[in-house]
Amino acid sequence: MRRTVEQNRSFVKDTTTQAVINSDRKAYIAYMKRVREKQKDNDKLRDIIRDVNSLKSEMYEIKELLLKVVK
Repeated sequence: MRRTVEQNRSFVKDTTTQAVINSDRKAYIAYMKRVREKQKDNDKLRDIIRDVNSLKSEMYEIKELLLKVVK
């Protein structure tokens, strides 16, 4: 059985498990949108880090080749 929480009507309490459940669908959708956006930002950051590391590696190779040419 579920009862509405008095402090916030968007929450209900399951009387058998004592769990408090958010029943506000709009809030859940907004939360999931924020989660997806954060994941996209993390993916972009990971891609940028991968690109920077690749450039660092290539610069190191170029430096080594230049040093061999100079010798």
